[in-house]
Amino acid sequence: MTTAKPKPPRRGPPGETVLTGIAVSPGIAIGPIYDTSEAAAEVPRRVVAVDAVEAEREKLAAAAATARKQVTKLKTRLTILPEEAQEELAPLLDAYILMLGNSRLLRGARKRIGDALLGAETAVLDEAEEIAALILAAKDDDRAGLMRRAAEVREIGRRLIRTLTATPFRSLKDVPAGAILVADEITPADAALLDPARIAGVATEEGGADGHTAIMLRALGIPAVLGCHGLAAAAARGDSAVLDGARGRVILHPSDTALAAARDGLAGYARERTKLSKLRRLPAETTDGEVVELQANLEIPAELPLIAQAGAQGIGLLRSEFLFMNRASLPDENAQFDAYRSIVEAMAGDSVTIRVLDWGGEKDMEALSAGVPMGSGPNPALGLRGIRLLLKRPELLEEQFAAILRVSTRGPVRVMLPMITTPSEVKQAREIYERVARRLRRRGEALPDRLPPLGAMIETPGAALAADAIALEADFFAIGTNDLAMYTLAVDRAEADVAYLYDPLHPAVLRLVQFATEAALRLRMQVSVCGEMAGNPKLVPLLLGLGIRSFSMNASAIPRVKQAIRALDIDDCARFARRVMEQSDPVRIRELVDGFGPTS
Repeated sequence: MTTAKPKPPRRGPPGETVLTGIAVSPGIAIGPIYDTSEAAAEVPRRVVAVDAVEAEREKLAAAAATARKQVTKLKTRLTILPEEAQEELAPLLDAYILMLGNSRLLRGARKRIGDALLGAETAVLDEAEEIAALILAAKDDDRAGLMRRAAEVREIGRRLIRTLTATPFRSLKDVPAGAILVADEITPADAALLDPARIAGVATEEGGADGHTAIMLRALGIPAVLGCHGLAAAAARGDSAVLDGARGRVILHPSDTALAAARDGLAGYARERTKLSKLRRLPAETTDGEVVELQANLEIPAELPLIAQAGAQGIGLLRSEFLFMNRASLPDENAQFDAYRSIVEAMAGDSVTIRVLDWGGEKDMEALSAGVPMGSGPNPALGLRGIRLLLKRPELLEEQFAAILRVSTRGPVRVMLPMITTPSEVKQAREIYERVARRLRRRGEALPDRLPPLGAMIETPGAALAADAIALEADFFAIGTNDLAMYTLAVDRAEADVAYLYDPLHPAVLRLVQFATEAALRLRMQVSVCGEMAGNPKLVPLLLGLGIRSFSMNASAIPRVKQAIRALDIDDCARFARRVMEQSDPVRIRELVDGFGPTS
């Protein structure tokens, strides 16, 4: 997702300064600024003599041991945080501890010390940056996930370097109650030290809406604005400020008018939270009684608390790639089974749809990089990825199928195939699926009489246009509107020069969604939308009008989508969808969407 460039500071009434950043965690904070900075660790490039190599490697090992102790100690503090924050941060800290073990980062740094005769801190910096760059160079549509994984590597590198150079970490123990914390950047580990009962809000120069820090701040319920450039230069400790986490705005030296508006907003926000929280247990049902299924996307298990808070009816898209990241070897069947079991059991009877591994040569997975015949063409997004790779390496698919089938006795699960373009791919995958089930039964595994449904992702124009044929082989469809729009419009949203062309409301994209939906409905087969369109309340009337009755989205979007659904009438939505589909101009389509009302 591209992020708009922050606006420069502007002056309001005399003395008032308004800065804008990225809205990360909703809520309004009113209080004094408390600025804190973390001294940068100086890492001059350092080379060592051959006879000093072992000493440098020992320094690195000692730093890793110290860092592991620091992170382990941090975990013990989690018990004083809200439960959802504990569940968010604990798996991340566990991942940190693993990366401070025999990880690619440490192995690579050790090798650089020996091969290039680098000092330990220089070797760590170079290796961390190379791994992060490889991750970020991926052409995966899930840019937020790539950025989180790169940030994890850099955070461990940063922690090791600070330990190696004896540079102290940021201290947050002196932040006064009711203050708005201002910093250049807040790491997830820093966020774990924040007391939501004392901190009114958080604003930083760096950061984005999809990183671990943002997830953590939302779990803590602390209003936050990240990526607020110019803040550090404009703010001073003790300055009065207003922070609006929903609008991504910080007002320094607010006028009486701004303060009065903020106090009104604070009361309104409290009422809105109460209203949305009441929706958690209410059905997603239109005014005329049409029931809609709202599920959540899950990238990492740490997001499970947010799913529970949002009142999701299950997981509509579990991206299984997290199992293969940051590891030197492939997870075996038992490791995958354990991971899926913890998620399925946490969902307590709600359905979990597991997408099998969607990986291509552009993604950084050390465990798969060795021995997998990947194409190295200039456009990996069009190469050997998703189901194409899995059918070439069926042992990968068989092991994943086996783990999913075994966990299907613990709760309702479905299996989703990525990057489908032809019916034969579904047919081949089903043959493998059924063969694995027979093998498991022979070895005495208890499986349900009816195997979990096997569905297809519709995320390319080819799949959408062949949806009627694919529907004969698949048990359900999930329309991935992010990739569908990218492939249809030939636009990479991460490329700034063309990102403005990315438009899920382009009539070509909408017609493909309509074609795939109608193909499924003709066979009375379930079809869902699991891209960003699903989480946009403004687009819900259109999707309902096209026949969609199942949505999967980021957990944080569920309450507002449910609120929108409960105010809609299906007949109104159907008439509206017909009007939209008659249009050929994306601008006119957006005008209709923005202006939709039950009587429009």
